[in-house]
Order: sequence, then C-alpha cells, then structure tokens
Amino acid sequence: MRRIAISMAASSMILSLAGCGVLNATGDSGDASPTRGNDITVGLLLPETTNTRYEKFDHPIIKEKVASLTKQQGKVQYANAESDAAKQTAQMQQMIDDRVDVILLDAVDAHAIAGQVKKAKEAGIPVIAYDRLAEGPIDAYISFDNELVGEAQGRAVLEALGSDVDSSDKIVMMNGSPTDPNAKQFKQGALSELNGKVTIAASFDTKDWKPENAEANMVRAINDIGKDNIAAVNSANDGMAGGIIRALKAAGVVDLPPVTGQDADLAAVQRVVAGEQYMSVYKPYPDEAESAAEMAVAKVQGKDIQFDALTRDKVDSPTTKGIPAQLVQVSTMTKGNIDDTVVADGIYEISEICTPKYKTACDAIGLK
Repeated sequence: MRRIAISMAASSMILSLAGCGVLNATGDSGDASPTRGNDITVGLLLPETTNTRYEKFDHPIIKEKVASLTKQQGKVQYANAESDAAKQTAQMQQMIDDRVDVILLDAVDAHAIAGQVKKAKEAGIPVIAYDRLAEGPIDAYISFDNELVGEAQGRAVLEALGSDVDSSDKIVMMNGSPTDPNAKQFKQGALSELNGKVTIAASFDTKDWKPENAEANMVRAINDIGKDNIAAVNSANDGMAGGIIRALKAAGVVDLPPVTGQDADLAAVQRVVAGEQYMSVYKPYPDEAESAAEMAVAKVQGKDIQFDALTRDKVDSPTTKGIPAQLVQVSTMTKGNIDDTVVADGIYEISEICTPKYKTACDAIGLK
C-alpha cells in the first residue's frame, strides 16, 4: 500500500465531477462532516521549532492554501508545542473549546495525544494527522513515505562507502525521538538496507530530535568506538546531523565520515555543498502542506468525493485500522542535484545557499 500517489485519472475525475456540479455532494457515511460554507476555522498544531520547516514552510503554506480554497474567508488557528507534549495537549484542548471546524495535528507524542483526539471526535471535530501518525480515532493521515526516507538514507550510506564496503565497517545509527512514530519507520527503512552489509556499532533514540542530544550521543559513540573507526553515521534528520558533525570536529576528526540527513534544511544544504554532510532526504513540503489543507477543507465542507480522491491509501496506527491516507514521495538530495530539487522547487534561492562562506564550494559543483 506504500508509495501510492494520487493518479492523473483521479484528478481528471475530480475535474469532471466539478464540471457537473456534484463535487460538493456528501456521501452516506455517518462519519461525514455536515456541509459547511467558506467561513471555517482550521486548527493547526505543529510540534516544534527546532526544525525550521514548520515555521518557514508548513504553517504559512497551509494558511495561504486554506484562504485560497475558501475565497479568503477561512482561517487557520495556529499553535506550536515547542517539543512539549503537555503543552500540545493544552493547545488542542483550547481548539476543542474554541470549536474549530477541523484539526490538523502534528503530534509531539503520538501516544500521549490520543485522549485529546478522542475528545475532538466526541465534540464532532475531525482530526487529520499531519506528518506524524497520532493514535486515537484519526479521520485521515498525510505524510511522506517514511520507510522510503529511511531506505534512501541507508542506500546513501552504502553508496558513500563505495564498492569496498565491508560487513565489518562500523556505522552509528542516530535515530529520532522515541515518541515520534515516524522515527521508528525511518529506522526500519534504513536497517532494511544496512543489515548484513555493515556493522551497527551504536544506535541511539534521540530525545525530542534535539541536535544537542544527538551531539551528546555522538560523543559517547566516539568514545566507545574510536573516532577513526566510524565509517559512517546514519542520521535520521538534518538537525541531528549538525550536532553529529560538531561532535566529530570537536574530537579532531578532519576527514569526516559520510553523514546522512533529512529535511533539506538550509544549513544542511550548505553542509552538503561544503562536503561536511553527504546527503539529505528532500521532502517537498509545499506538496504535503497544500494537500493537507485541501483534505481539511474538503472534510469539513463534506466534499466526500474530493476527500476520498486525496486519501486513496490506507494505514494502521496502534489504535485505529484502515485510516484513509496520502503518502507523499521524497527524493535524495546530494551535491549533484541541489539545483534540481530545493532550488527548482523554489525552497531556496541559490543566493541563500551560496553565501560568501560557501561561494567557492558552490562554484566547484557548478551551483551558480
């Protein structure tokens, strides 16, 4: 069921139905929301600010898309939990009390928030899990193909090690937060590529995805394994990759081992340009955010045909089976395709990447 994108046929079907004037029809499902007009409020709960994507991309893109879908009448009520699960619980309760029409939830702790998801359901407020699959009676889920992200990272490690890769090569696994279900999928995907081909000499689940925690974990790995014995580091995201690289440099490592990442943060793109980080998994945030906004508006307005076309996949959480879902595809970003990924999609301008500090490195790879 993985790696299923919305087909052109589905898109054509939506356009055809819209032309016939039936797109706003509601189905017979008892879970369908009553048809609403454009004056709606979408609650948006994001998990943290350490990763720059949430403030720079997700929130503004969703806000703009909701407005455009509702003729500038709909609005987004936004809150960021700053990695605090208790704070997010209170923020979600406030949205329930405020009677928002639908909630897009990117959970800090997928298990801990389940009670609030149930409360929202009881209040008649649909909840769409955004980016991370929360537990509880979720109405839908949208994220990237998380196992594919991990597979891309694992393959990149093997590619970086080259034809001389040996099962005795020692790899450090820097996994994400144990409260984030995506972290488990990233890890599974990476291990599906690495197991049997290298030695996992150390593996860490990194609290709250914090770079400083990853840095501390890496210091432990260096002390236990030896700075010259680490062939590569499979880092689950870019923020942690930055902490890992700081630890390696502080230990006196000059020839840095390949380090993976995810999210294509600007600092990570610059590290890739400079040769400090081997790769990052580029996730097209505009695609995910815009689709999430479309799902939220369609759900609350009772546009079941459109909603079903946007959620043609199915996923299971520990508490709920067969959740309608959309899994957005990802790509590997290395030195060789920065121009074709983050620059082509308008995520960054070349001038943002190739600041004076990185101009020589940009010139060397033809990024101008």
